[in-house]
Amino acid sequence: MIDILVAEDNIEMGTLLCDFLENDGYTAKHCTDGQSAVEYFEKEGAKVVILDIMLPDMDGFSVCRKIRETSNTPIIIVSAKTEKNDKLSGLILGADDYIEKPYDIDILLAKIKGIFTRRYHSAVYSDGFLKIDKSKRKVYKNHTEIDMTQKEFDLLSLMTENSGKTLSKDFLFNKIWGFDSFSEPQTLTVHIKWLRQKIELDPKKPQHILTVWGVGYRYER
Repeated sequence: MIDILVAEDNIEMGTLLCDFLENDGYTAKHCTDGQSAVEYFEKEGAKVVILDIMLPDMDGFSVCRKIRETSNTPIIIVSAKTEKNDKLSGLILGADDYIEKPYDIDILLAKIKGIFTRRYHSAVYSDGFLKIDKSKRKVYKNHTEIDMTQKEFDLLSLMTENSGKTLSKDFLFNKIWGFDSFSEPQTLTVHIKWLRQKIELDPKKPQHILTVWGVGYRYER
């Protein structure tokens, strides 16, 4: 299942939005008409749907109605239709939010992050090997607590939240240290090494924190 399904008939706008989403660590699929969006959702699913109203074949209201027949997946309507009745129609049909075009991409990304945090990121992560209690900021390996620095904890939490997904080095560095950090990018490599020493059975042959050469790293359960 992908993270976000984007139903947007403007190819340039939809492609650009998917680029922003993927740069932020999400997987995204772009459909340019309502029918293909419904077909993709019914076959593959998605954690969040971003939905334009003025779509060919099947408009956004119809897509929203169709998805709501079988799923409570969060839906954000993004539309140039700004009339009160349009907003009410979308929300009554089951959309979780309605954003007017043109929109601020940072606002949209913040809303998406909020949805993922509330709905998909539990306060406790557990995969049978690791347990991460985010509220207490504690990590356990096979029921034994492991000492973690703040950055180690934040990095491991981010990777486990995205288990199975390859995260680029730039994405990880910017998320943990920030765009305006004075730290060197090599800091990430060092922290990955420290995490492997703490959680891997054999740090030289990691089974959980994997290197994807030329791209970044991936956490596998």
